[in-house]
Amino acid sequence: MARDEHGVPLRIVGAHMDITPHRRAEEALRQSEARFRALTELSSDWYWELDEHHRFMHFEGYSDTEIGLPKEDNIGLTRWDLGALNMTDAQWARHRATLDAHEVFHDLELQRLDTHGNIYWVSISGAPIFDKEGRFGGYRGIGRSITERKRVEDEIERLAFYDALTGLPNRRLLLDRLTGALDRCRERTQRGALLFIDLDNFKDLNDTMGHDVGDSLLERVANRIVSCARPGDTVARLGGDEFVVMLEGLPHADDEATQAVSAVARHVLEALNHPYLLEGYQHHSTPSVGIAFFDGDIESVDDLLKRADLAMYQAKAAGRNTICFFQPEMQEAVTARSALEADLRSAIGNHELLLFFQPVVNEQSRLTGAEVLLRWQHPVRGMVMPGEFIPLAEQTGLILPVGNWVLETACEQLVRWGAQPATRELTLAVNVSARQFRQVDFVATVLGVLERTGARPDRLKIELTESLLLSDVEDIIGKMTALKAHGVGFSLDDFGTGYSSLSYLKRLPLDQLKIDQSFVRDVLTDPNDAAIVRTILALAESLDLAVVAEGVETAGQLDFLRRSGCRAFQGYYFSRPAPVEAMMAGIGAAGGVVPAMAG
Repeated sequence: MARDEHGVPLRIVGAHMDITPHRRAEEALRQSEARFRALTELSSDWYWELDEHHRFMHFEGYSDTEIGLPKEDNIGLTRWDLGALNMTDAQWARHRATLDAHEVFHDLELQRLDTHGNIYWVSISGAPIFDKEGRFGGYRGIGRSITERKRVEDEIERLAFYDALTGLPNRRLLLDRLTGALDRCRERTQRGALLFIDLDNFKDLNDTMGHDVGDSLLERVANRIVSCARPGDTVARLGGDEFVVMLEGLPHADDEATQAVSAVARHVLEALNHPYLLEGYQHHSTPSVGIAFFDGDIESVDDLLKRADLAMYQAKAAGRNTICFFQPEMQEAVTARSALEADLRSAIGNHELLLFFQPVVNEQSRLTGAEVLLRWQHPVRGMVMPGEFIPLAEQTGLILPVGNWVLETACEQLVRWGAQPATRELTLAVNVSARQFRQVDFVATVLGVLERTGARPDRLKIELTESLLLSDVEDIIGKMTALKAHGVGFSLDDFGTGYSSLSYLKRLPLDQLKIDQSFVRDVLTDPNDAAIVRTILALAESLDLAVVAEGVETAGQLDFLRRSGCRAFQGYYFSRPAPVEAMMAGIGAAGGVVPAMAG
């Protein structure tokens, strides 16, 4: 500044500069910081910084109450100082190596406890900080709570791998663990065993008491099985009332392994035999237990489960509430059964099924009709008898197409007989299984066959077994009455060997009773059998029913039956079952049957 001699300023010399951009930058920085702070406060994420020694030195947006660790407790500590429940020393070492290498890391998941002892999860991501000269200055990054996500993931896993009712591993998780167990057996030559547990008659409880009570029983069964298992064993629920226990680390010696597994199985059997209090009453439930050993030689998990399942069914066949070990013969039997089933499915189409006929004769040994008996001419096995394949047909449902074929073929034979004066009055008896008779459309099926073939209904006789009377008698009577209205006759087969109820017998629209051959066989030597035969004959007479005695093999049996009032007979004494041509060839000119085993 310049002044005159009196000190008055003459002029001012100075400089000025425009700081508008600087002020704008400062304001922009301030607004940016404000936005960052606002976002971190609103976000569930938080910002953190580490120094060059990987120690915490700054947080933004960190929630004290949400995580449970106050800020001051973290400043100056490393992440591994804080620790994590899910991190091992080796995992922390790998993380430190990442930081020492100044590398970016993403989504490091840490499980910790808050101040209240509750588990929480966080996910951490970070990047190194360098100054303009490239010197390392620490790390910065973000963290977020993933506790809810982990909870959802755990729930998804629970639903995917655990049974919702019992909380036990489900079939999916069991298969995974079995796969691992088999792999360990191959690698370490270990040995294990599988217990397959099925509750006996569980369906009865569900049907009578309801599914809620059934579910309650399953929960308690699960708890009892778990209490019987050893530490490290897997107890799983396959579904329904089926449970599995997987045991590993068994002794290599057969007797020691068997002893160890038997101890667990007996413990399970004993525990499940104790009564359960359900809906205020005591319920008794028993299990059938199948056991299969496994080692490195078994091929697959499916094979192992099949073996244990086969052993369990063998336990049921042995009377239930017992333990059965898998034996190779079981698999052989199942394989043979499967092959037989496959062949039976194609037997009809391949014209392998045959009808044999056994004559029914009167007192003068004159032919009055016949019973049709099924045979299977297998291309490899030869002649297969009904006892070998009928039970299989019943179990698989093949009895329905097989039974319909028998009915249709028999009616076609009636048509052929009806065309000849000498045979037009002959009857044919056809055995119908309980399963076939219980079909809703059984009446319509029979009437359809009669209409389609043109057979006389009054020449057809349907033979039923007493086992049919065990359920829904009203339905049975209704179907019989409907067919009787069209002329079809009915015979009760093997009378006296099954469910004989006089109250039902008098209501059934029957035409005939057949005395079972087991009574006829010893009628000359067993007074009880003789008395039973006489009683059946007297009962039939009082009910106005005809009687056929089956299994007549000797002249003495025939004579006794005649003297006792029987008027119709069937058995080897007259003829063995044979194709219709052979049966008819044995009939004399007068329609009589020459005894095949006379004397």
